[in-house]
Amino acid sequence: MEENYRDPDSILKQIEASEEQIGKGKLKIFFGYAAGIGKTYAMLEAAHAAKEASIDVVIGYIEPHARPETIDLVNGLDVIPTMEVKYNNIILKEFDLDAVLKRSPELVLVDELAHTNAKGCRHEKRYQDIKELLNVGIDVYTTVNVQHLESLNDVIAGITGIIVRERIPDSIFDEANQVEMIDLEPEELLMRLHQGKIYKDKQAKKAINHFFSLDNLISLREIALRRMADRVNIVQEKVTIGTKEAEGAAVEHILICLSPSPSNEKVIRQAARMANAFHGKFTAFYVETSDFAEMSKENRDRLKRNTILAEQLGAKVVSSYGSDIVEQIAEYAKASRVSKIVLGRTYTKRTLLSVRESFSERLTKLAPKLEIFIIPDAYNKKYVNKKKQKSNRQNIESFVPDTIASLCIIIAATLISYLFSYLGFSDANLIMVYLFSVLITSIATNRRIFSVIYSVASVFIFNFCFIEPKMTFTVNDPEYIATFIIMFIMALLSSSLTQKVKNHAKQTAKNAYRMEILLETSQKLQKTKDSPEIIQKTEEQLGKLLEKNIYIFLGNPEENRIPYSYKTNETRVHGIDKGELAVAVWTYKNNKHAGFSTTTLPGAKCLYLAVRNSDKVFAVVGIDMEDKEIPAFEKDIMSAILNECALALEKEELVMEQKESAVKLQQEQLRANLLRSISHDLRTPLTSISGNAGILIGNADKINQSKRHSLYVDIYDDSMWLINLVENLLSVTRIENGTMNLTLEPELLEDVITEALKHINRKSVEHKIVREEEELLVAKMDAKLMVQVIINLVDNAIKYTEKGSEIIIAAKRKKQHIIVEVADNGSNGITQEQKEKLFDMFYTVNNSVADGRRGMGLGLALCKSIVNAHGGQISILDNRPRGTIIRFTLKAEEVKLE
Repeated sequence: MEENYRDPDSILKQIEASEEQIGKGKLKIFFGYAAGIGKTYAMLEAAHAAKEASIDVVIGYIEPHARPETIDLVNGLDVIPTMEVKYNNIILKEFDLDAVLKRSPELVLVDELAHTNAKGCRHEKRYQDIKELLNVGIDVYTTVNVQHLESLNDVIAGITGIIVRERIPDSIFDEANQVEMIDLEPEELLMRLHQGKIYKDKQAKKAINHFFSLDNLISLREIALRRMADRVNIVQEKVTIGTKEAEGAAVEHILICLSPSPSNEKVIRQAARMANAFHGKFTAFYVETSDFAEMSKENRDRLKRNTILAEQLGAKVVSSYGSDIVEQIAEYAKASRVSKIVLGRTYTKRTLLSVRESFSERLTKLAPKLEIFIIPDAYNKKYVNKKKQKSNRQNIESFVPDTIASLCIIIAATLISYLFSYLGFSDANLIMVYLFSVLITSIATNRRIFSVIYSVASVFIFNFCFIEPKMTFTVNDPEYIATFIIMFIMALLSSSLTQKVKNHAKQTAKNAYRMEILLETSQKLQKTKDSPEIIQKTEEQLGKLLEKNIYIFLGNPEENRIPYSYKTNETRVHGIDKGELAVAVWTYKNNKHAGFSTTTLPGAKCLYLAVRNSDKVFAVVGIDMEDKEIPAFEKDIMSAILNECALALEKEELVMEQKESAVKLQQEQLRANLLRSISHDLRTPLTSISGNAGILIGNADKINQSKRHSLYVDIYDDSMWLINLVENLLSVTRIENGTMNLTLEPELLEDVITEALKHINRKSVEHKIVREEEELLVAKMDAKLMVQVIINLVDNAIKYTEKGSEIIIAAKRKKQHIIVEVADNGSNGITQEQKEKLFDMFYTVNNSVADGRRGMGLGLALCKSIVNAHGGQISILDNRPRGTIIRFTLKAEEVKLE
């Protein structure tokens, strides 16, 4: 069990088993100022009270204290067995997060909130385990002491002389649903310690002589009470004015500068306390310089820890790139309206000839309105010596190439000056050659000192080689002294300006590259058509930026196990195995980053990032880190690209939701129109049927034969109309639901037309129906549906033409198609506007829901759907000299004659 994340299969099974729960769990912290005051005891008592209230309570982890009263309270509660982790040949017992998630109780007790987990656990810290429990809706009781709060670490270290290594972010404490302070008088606590109720005799004596002195306990208790009061104020402000209003009311903006300095932690904590006291914004600013790549691993690790610390204490981390750190800080402070900046003490070595200003002095000049707070700290001689050694080593490494470059340039300048002198050029031209060579030296060398030395050397060489008397440093003409001074000043200024331009060019190039990447990403994402294309463009941009292998899971990696991949290093393609997939699934489920360089499953080969908005994860990005950290500059661009990707995916999701809403709205309108039409059109025939049937039932003997026959005919006509309507409605329903299945068979068109004419409106006797068909026309069709098409077309012609009109049903073959036409010679005809809407659902010629002809506007719309389903086309034409033709086509079938 020496892996940094254990058994990926079990993680996957746990994730599959844990279903999403509505809401978040509640956290209650039992808070104290020292060990032994009764936090665990109080927590167990509260657990028994919860169990009596029929709450499902389990013990996840209780610190194995040798305290009988505490041990007795464990009895009667379900205990989740601890997880055994082997580390350095020692078996460690740790809280089993997966077991609790599988058990899924309502409430779990987890002692020692600030505990650091052993390698082999999913998270580095126990408070991260608790956050995962809260995310799935499990309530948690836990304990912590005041010395474990991150912002108070340096204060308590100054009082007790002990640096507490296990700490939690203050946000965990402040955002807890409930904090109960367990208090005890320091004298009583010391009495318990002497009685052996906290530690054994030997350990108790050692504690009394160190941490558990009376003065220390009094100070710790005072700090704990003040911190508890601060938390009460924070909660009260949220209740009274609301978080958003509180943010809007903040006028103070506190800034600190991130660095790998050991004293930077103290600066961050002090600034966090100031930000909380002023209820202001808190920003941690880091300036990445050109020597970032040469930073030692120790400094990189320390910088990473300081960055994490700032984030834990509520700071917004911002990074920039530049050669002059002070200028970058001053510009950012002005642009972001920073009111206060907190700095650590800087040590500037001064000599009799040195006029170099300190960091804070320069910052005061560049940003005079900025309030600067200097935090005192002990002089870290070891760290300063290391910096000096590194600087000296870098100077030695760059000395040889810079010296060679400078010598080559000054020799070339001297040779050119000899040539100009031989050609009779004036001394002014020779001076210009040396000034020009100073600029070249500034560009070719890495350190400014070479430009300064070159400026001095150029003056002496010019004097030695070209001023009478030559080959001496003697000057006969006093005017040359002024020339030398001006030449030196101009050379010095030129070299300084060139160095600044050179550094500024590097910074500008970096910023231009960043803007180019972001602009290109935005443009590409705007042109994408769907989510897969968004993911492909995103991984291309990330691969181009980071030059690493990129894997992106769209949606839940558990369901979509094959990621989109971008390979930049084919020699290191390990793919996504089960272990890596488990980390990706955890990232998606918990909406948090995990994997390499994080505190969750750090043994993974990839860094997994959630592409998300405020409350939803759209995708998970895996970056093959190749055991290297991402520099701050590239990390900022990467975050911006992921934000662009999240916005594009969110936009795509909104578009899809709008389309679904439009379809649902259309379906609702269809249902509403259908119900409205049915309620109107069914009433008339049903009233006629019921009325005529009532007359026949009550007065059949009194009505003559012709009248009875007329009533029977009316009942039959209305019944047939209803049957036809129901057939149309059923067909429309099948089409809308996508359940209309065609049974295609070769059919003789003549038989289909004959069958259709048997079921047309009885009023067809009032019209002249003529058939004009070619013989043996065979098409592959669903005969029942095609009969319904012809019935609807003929009935439509009967309804909208006068008595005595001629209706022609014609069919002929044209190449591979059969053309069927139903033509009438009605006097009204159809306008162009009506032609465009005639096949719309519920549209009738006079645009009424139901007219005197009882038309619902379903017939022609249904005909179009059926014909299109057969692969044909339907259209409306004018019949000359008057009337209308409705034409549709079918694919012809070859007739096989035996």
